[in-house]
Amino acid sequence: MTSLAAGCARRQPPIARPVPPATATPPAVTAAPPAPRPTERIEDPLPVPAEPLSEDSIANRLLDDLNRQSPLKPAFFGLDSADLDDRGRAVVAANAELLKKFPTWMILIEGHCDERGTAEYNLALGERRAAAVMTYLVSLGISPNRLRTVSYGKEFPFDPGHDESAWGKNRRAQFVITAR
Repeated sequence: MTSLAAGCARRQPPIARPVPPATATPPAVTAAPPAPRPTERIEDPLPVPAEPLSEDSIANRLLDDLNRQSPLKPAFFGLDSADLDDRGRAVVAANAELLKKFPTWMILIEGHCDERGTAEYNLALGERRAAAVMTYLVSLGISPNRLRTVSYGKEFPFDPGHDESAWGKNRRAQFVITAR
């Protein structure tokens, strides 16, 4: 008996043959735009105008300028005192007259202290100073609706020195115009 051996023929994978590199074509050269003829006039683009200032930004700028050259003078206090002396009352009275001339001004009264004492003590003393000035302004006819108070204690000294001259300048009630 003869047997035939039949085998499955295997398929061979294709063999990769090297491919010659493609010749690269240089990018197309684009022609430059023609130079303007001497009779042609080239217009510059129009400048874009600045964005107009809003009324709030103008008002804030005006307030900053006004406060920088403030017509309202600070009232000064004695050591550990929130009582206005004669000189302090005269300054506040002059400020009240100015506030009567400009009835739309809103005012922030800042109470300040010198560097001596604790932060808590000075915040409380600054608040009493601002309140004393506000009370006196109201007694002179200024509406309390136009006035606000804040205490900064010893946080924002007018004079950074460490002597009696500097401390005397730092014990004050400062006036800031917040609205016109």
